[in-house]
Amino acid sequence: MSTAAPSPTPAPREQSYVLGTGHDETFRLGLQHRLWSNAAFDLWLRAGLQPGMRVLDLGCGPGHASLDMAQIVGQQGRVVGVDESAAFLKQLGMEAEARRLNNIDRVLGDAQKLDLCLPSPATDDYFDLAYVRWVFCFVASPDEMVKGLRRVLRPGGKLVVQDYFNYEFGITLAPRAEAFSRAIKAVGQSWRSRGGNPDIMGELPRLLKRHGYEIEHMDVRQRIARPNTSMWHWPWTFFNSFLPKLVESGFLSRAECDAALKDMASISDDDTAFMLLPPVFELIAVKA
Repeated sequence: MSTAAPSPTPAPREQSYVLGTGHDETFRLGLQHRLWSNAAFDLWLRAGLQPGMRVLDLGCGPGHASLDMAQIVGQQGRVVGVDESAAFLKQLGMEAEARRLNNIDRVLGDAQKLDLCLPSPATDDYFDLAYVRWVFCFVASPDEMVKGLRRVLRPGGKLVVQDYFNYEFGITLAPRAEAFSRAIKAVGQSWRSRGGNPDIMGELPRLLKRHGYEIEHMDVRQRIARPNTSMWHWPWTFFNSFLPKLVESGFLSRAECDAALKDMASISDDDTAFMLLPPVFELIAVKA
């Protein structure tokens, strides 16, 4: 198992991951993966993920998806996880070692600058499949990501994406709550201020086609979360972790943050209430 540096003299890193890389975010990402793992597995199977494949997990974070895909591709396959957080990659390495998975490589680098961290592949080193979940929505240069992915995918290789569209309008408490709705707009504004786009899936199909991909599959997973269910903990942990960070960055006042969290807490034991969750769009594109 190896960890590669992006280059001997890497360019200065752009802004860090908007959600942070602390213990609270590590825990939240683990919960998020478990709750959405069935959607990921369904999409991988549709894309033809199987033993022996060489797979790229771009923006892998602590590697929850990398670990699952490594078990699927087996000893004859390989998973390469790329992330800009050394802390996340360290966690992935520790977990892979604990599970005795020796078919995972970790690469430190920017998803928007794959030419710096992944050299031009030799004939046998192209990826059969690249998986990108909740990454495009955070980056300032999705075009560069698409070009970089095309360079490392084999002809006929597949790009598998899960990401957002209609994020700021797609999340709603029922009954509706004004303070919570204001907080959702602030979340979107914070992502956009750093170059991200919570509506990225509305642009991605056209961008992929322009770079020589063919869209094979597209669909959406729309879910609701009811209080006192497992899925409720996904938005609950996110908003309790992230909204206070918006106070620190000036996108919400303390009073607005407290009011939004109070809106959620006020229905946490109401079995007649629910939250409409952000629609998660899925896409499979083939390198022509």
